[in-house]
Amino acid sequence: MYAMATRMSARSILPYVAATLGLLSAAGSAQPTEQLPRVHILATGGTIASVYDPAKGGFVASLTADQLIAAAPGISKHATITYEQVANIGSADMNPTVWLQLRQRVDAVLSDPAVAGVVVTHGTDTLEETAYFLDLTIGSDKPVVMVGSQRAASLPDTDGPRNLLDAIRVAVSPESVGMGTIVVLGGKINAAREVTKTSTIELETFKSLEFGALGVVDVDGVRFYRRPLRRQHVALPSHPQLGRVEIVNHYAGNEGLILRQLLHGPEPFGQPGSRDGLVIAGTGLGNVGERMFEAVREALDRGVPCVVSTRVPTGRQMPLYASPGSGKSLVQAGCNLSDNLSPQKARVLLMVLLAVTRDPAEIRQFLQR
Repeated sequence: MYAMATRMSARSILPYVAATLGLLSAAGSAQPTEQLPRVHILATGGTIASVYDPAKGGFVASLTADQLIAAAPGISKHATITYEQVANIGSADMNPTVWLQLRQRVDAVLSDPAVAGVVVTHGTDTLEETAYFLDLTIGSDKPVVMVGSQRAASLPDTDGPRNLLDAIRVAVSPESVGMGTIVVLGGKINAAREVTKTSTIELETFKSLEFGALGVVDVDGVRFYRRPLRRQHVALPSHPQLGRVEIVNHYAGNEGLILRQLLHGPEPFGQPGSRDGLVIAGTGLGNVGERMFEAVREALDRGVPCVVSTRVPTGRQMPLYASPGSGKSLVQAGCNLSDNLSPQKARVLLMVLLAVTRDPAEIRQFLQR
């Protein structure tokens, strides 16, 4: 089940990494020391595992967990590493099936008293969604650390090895206990609920725009300066079926055509095996236009749970305006506001809630906590 890091060889990564990084020794970098805390790495692919493929003319997620460990300098000074490969995909292809596999493995690994924490390597495109899913569904107080990179492993300026080392250091820090799932990139530690990717290419892309980082990973240690107080937990059943939830954006001139297509198309809302939840990415405080509002009310009349978020990067949704399609009218019609969750995180939360209840009152009660 577990593969000890001493079994791996750095040879297969040398053509990609050693020539550019100069970080590897022939023996690799994760010799286990039983006196050190144990950290289990779950690898899923992403840029951190990507190298240039001349035949395809671009970067492809192909490095495995043992190769990532081999490229991380000084990792054996901080923890005994075990690892496994859960997937090897770009995070644009991340999906609920892999989320559930990750959750199952994280739960199983953290139940081992010898394991101090888990590190999940992941592509940055959807990292915040996976992080929030795990934060909602993992019950252990042990740290779960999400990490990735903005530069591919075969580039001379790759940030993957340093980020992985930082993630290991955070996973073994006693201060990380009780913080839930956290994201570590660029020397910053951010809460899963609050963090978002802010740049397509800059190294320090993950930021908590409203509240700032939880802490930092410095040369002399890991330092936390605050705790995430808005964490929530949903206890999933043994074999959960996550809800299928769509996000529909509002924009100037939107007449609700996309939402109506979802309502009347080949897989209409509310039918068995079809979509069963809706997130509206509204404008401002959580508003839509009158024509879009008519389509939303049609979805609500069909019993489709609806959560309203906003396109705006920061701030809560509040029902302050009273015109048709405003936040107030949406709530009166039966929608729920997402507090300060982004549309993609509101979707994750609704997917998880639909795995345990279809009762509108229970969904609203949870969202208002």
